[in-house]
Amino acid sequence: MREIIFDTETTGLYPLEGDRVTELGCVEVFNMIPTGREFHALINPDRDIPAEVTAITGHTREMLRDKPRFEEVAKDFIAFVGDAVMVAHNAPFDRGFINMELTRAGLDPYPDSRFKDTAAMARERFPGSPANLDALCKRFDISLESRTKHGALIDAYLLAEVYLELNGGRTRALDFAGLEGTDRTVRYAPRPPRPAPLQLSSTPEERALHAAFVAEMGEARVWKRFGV
Repeated sequence: MREIIFDTETTGLYPLEGDRVTELGCVEVFNMIPTGREFHALINPDRDIPAEVTAITGHTREMLRDKPRFEEVAKDFIAFVGDAVMVAHNAPFDRGFINMELTRAGLDPYPDSRFKDTAAMARERFPGSPANLDALCKRFDISLESRTKHGALIDAYLLAEVYLELNGGRTRALDFAGLEGTDRTVRYAPRPPRPAPLQLSSTPEERALHAAFVAEMGEARVWKRFGV
């Protein structure tokens, strides 16, 4: 199943009170494993960014002034997402900002049913424990070395690892979920013949005793399948 793990950085907390998206980061996963395809955009919010937000994201109005506005990247973002389920940590927050920006750009917002919330999944699995992304990375032993500040694409990659763990861990990559209709035959590469055939190490008497022992097991014996 194709899903998009995504994160947003914003100027604040309130999309209906003038706050805007400043960064979008999306990672494509198939059966919960990243495919290597990603979408990333820094966005000009056309407004000031509070100092306390800059301390978290590193974004300033000056550094984003020459970046495209949301409506300029919206169609590429929509094309990348396609019809996939959208997975975010605290999805109602990101959904609110994405839909606000889509509406401002004259585009259709996404229905609530398109979104999956990993924070809700974590709270259900670990009731009473911290459910923020940092805490979950530490719980699942996922490295945070690349995360000096919040970045949408970095957080999306971290969330992809957390999402896999919340759904059963790395062993998911070894199962056959979602492979209905595909050929699951295990094929081994041909092996070259031995330079010299192995010689029998048993004596004629031992082989006769073994044949008599197997014959006592009747026609249903396993050895019969192999011509013994």
